[in-house]
Amino acid sequence: MSKTAPDKGFELCWHEYQAISLRASVLLAYHHWSEAQVAAAQALGAVRVNGVAEYGDIELQPGDNISLMLPDHQEEAVDTGWKILWQNQELTAVHKPAALPVSRTTRNLFNTLISLFRRATAHKDAHLLHRLDAETSGIILLANYAHADKKWKKKLERLIERKVYHALVYDVPDWQHYECQTFLAEKTDSAIRSQMHVVAEDEADTVKSPKLATTRFRVLKTFNGYSLIECELLSGRKHQIRAQLAHLGYPIIGDKIYSHNGRFYLKRLQQDLSADDYAQLGAEHHLLHAFELQLNTATGDHRDEVVIYDKDYPKAWLPYLQGASL
Repeated sequence: MSKTAPDKGFELCWHEYQAISLRASVLLAYHHWSEAQVAAAQALGAVRVNGVAEYGDIELQPGDNISLMLPDHQEEAVDTGWKILWQNQELTAVHKPAALPVSRTTRNLFNTLISLFRRATAHKDAHLLHRLDAETSGIILLANYAHADKKWKKKLERLIERKVYHALVYDVPDWQHYECQTFLAEKTDSAIRSQMHVVAEDEADTVKSPKLATTRFRVLKTFNGYSLIECELLSGRKHQIRAQLAHLGYPIIGDKIYSHNGRFYLKRLQQDLSADDYAQLGAEHHLLHAFELQLNTATGDHRDEVVIYDKDYPKAWLPYLQGASL
């Protein structure tokens, strides 16, 4: 059999933290194959250890880097530049770049935050404790292993005491502080199925019963025709900040669903957006960033407070933040 590695496709890479056989490591990272299929891929030179093709079932050592070329697999290009912001034995807070999905989608199986984290760290059984929309950047909290996930999921409201986002919006509000309390729901007649709408508590034409959503808004900075707004979540509803700001008349810059009446979201379902489209949107993704997370990691009556900040705004923010001190 020819020992020529495929030069096209998707390269699945991971870091090994234990002494384990190469084929066992591959099967853990890519469980879609049998051992015979792994051996066949090795015969083609598609499995590399520390950059060198490996044809046998060698014993790996902690610190080895492994890669598997999947010639028939493609994924949407995304920013994979996540990083750890804070960590203890059970939990990890990481920075998620904009447009990186947190978990698998129809377009991305491996280039997701949870998959990248599991492959790069010793926490191969890590779990997401909450989620961010794919286009939202900033802090997201993970449980390092299944037992920690089970423990903290039940105490999530106690664990996460404060959650603050920053949003860049067009226009300047006529208020400095505003506590917004509305009912949100998807509507049965909406052209965009995932869109949340501000509705009456007893609205009839909703997919599910409306849920009460409360956000505390504060204007941090105003610039030439746009504003930086602090958004503190007092509840956790789908698209809560995006839907409420749009309802108040201040949609987030770059938001394909909640600005321009959703026109660019609907267009993107049919074709790629153009440079002119993105110029009208103001950014390639919506400018919403999970900026602060305050945790109480104590399990007893005493407090064990941790405050985490993420000031790593995506590059799409930079034209708007020139000269601003945050």
